[in-house]
Amino acid sequence: MEMPLNGRKRRHGLNGNQNLMGWLFVAPPVILFACFTLIPMVMAVIFSFSSYDIINPPRLIGLKNYERILTDQFFHIALRNTVFYTVLYVPLGLILALATALFLNSKRRMVTLYRTMFYMPVLSSAVANATMWSWIYNPKMGLLNGVLALLGIQGPSWLNDSSTAMYAIVIMSLWGGYAGNMMIFLAALKGVPAHYHESAVLDGANAWQRFIYITVPSIQKTTFFVSTMLIIGTFQVFDAAYLLTSGGPGNATITVVYYIYNRAFKDLKMGYASALSLCLFVIIFVFSAINMRINRTEEV
Repeated sequence: MEMPLNGRKRRHGLNGNQNLMGWLFVAPPVILFACFTLIPMVMAVIFSFSSYDIINPPRLIGLKNYERILTDQFFHIALRNTVFYTVLYVPLGLILALATALFLNSKRRMVTLYRTMFYMPVLSSAVANATMWSWIYNPKMGLLNGVLALLGIQGPSWLNDSSTAMYAIVIMSLWGGYAGNMMIFLAALKGVPAHYHESAVLDGANAWQRFIYITVPSIQKTTFFVSTMLIIGTFQVFDAAYLLTSGGPGNATITVVYYIYNRAFKDLKMGYASALSLCLFVIIFVFSAINMRINRTEEV
């Protein structure tokens, strides 16, 4: 039996109104994404082939910005520092976040209080964290060297020594950022079926064996996600180096993003900074692809 003409018109009008409302709800985030992400990305690609100082109109110069990157020793120093920071931060961040999540996933008293305490550093601003850690790292009146002095150890000048400054930044970044990944791991651990562990206990498996053969495979996708986000985040590190050491001493803690910031907003070399940004994008993509390949190999 065919639907009456009025019924078909009414249904068509209803679908049209629903589509219109859908577009209205989608439009604001799409417009914001286009204005603040997509268009700036396109403009960065264009500026990377030009000489642009904000004051004067862009002037196309071809691949000269990219040729300069190959011989820019300060960029190479910043890249080396960033890779060193990533190599330190990513495995330590994974281990610390997973270990804390395992602790909070166990049946303990006051576990809610522990979760709140561990997560509190994430809620603090980067400036507040840097101010607190500047005092902790103070070579004369700092908490860390004070504790080392009680143990009979002469503490270094953490932020003023090129051999320890990057380690100090890694420690502060771990303290302020691992709890977010801890919550992700905790959610993944909650999703591991309890009967897997119960069966393993009946078969005589100890805690370490259950962790290796049950927990780790069960949260492998979560581990891949967290490690990928850590790699992306560490290559974009800026605030820790900017607030604690300003890239010093002797460029020991200058990072790629901090170097891009200096070229763009201090030297007003927007074209060169855009080329550096695209190089950073390629580097992050390559490292993320390597991480993906490693995880796929482990799955096989």
